[in-house]
Amino acid sequence: MFCAPGVLGMIRFLKHRNPLGPLENTVMEILWMCGDCKVHDVIERLERPLAYTTVMTTLDRLFKKALLERRKDERAFIYSPRLSRKEWEEKRAGDLVAGFLAGPKHSGEVLISCLVEAVGQQDEALLDELEKKIKLKRKELDRRRKP
Repeated sequence: MFCAPGVLGMIRFLKHRNPLGPLENTVMEILWMCGDCKVHDVIERLERPLAYTTVMTTLDRLFKKALLERRKDERAFIYSPRLSRKEWEEKRAGDLVAGFLAGPKHSGEVLISCLVEAVGQQDEALLDELEKKIKLKRKELDRRRKP
């Protein structure tokens, strides 16, 4: 199936679209690097000076989005990521794929076609890896079907 340029553009947009804002992304990167942090710890690691309340609000928003855990330590909260960076990336990719597969049948075909096209343009070794994963999945499914 041909993957139209408009569809490829949409795939690229969705691939790079992040449900987090730039500051939220930066804060998550700091927490993934450093682990447990208080607001002041995050402020010290930022590349630009920000108000305490700005960073505190950002951490609170990430907590409310269920991306952070927090516990009280005297008068401050200590924040830590609920998901590793790898788990977060897998979740984002999974959500993107699930969104396409939940649509009409054509959406799933477009997703597969565009994925193969994009991977083929970017990295031949990754295309080989995709082929290996498909073969392994087929073997796994065949084993499940056989009693």
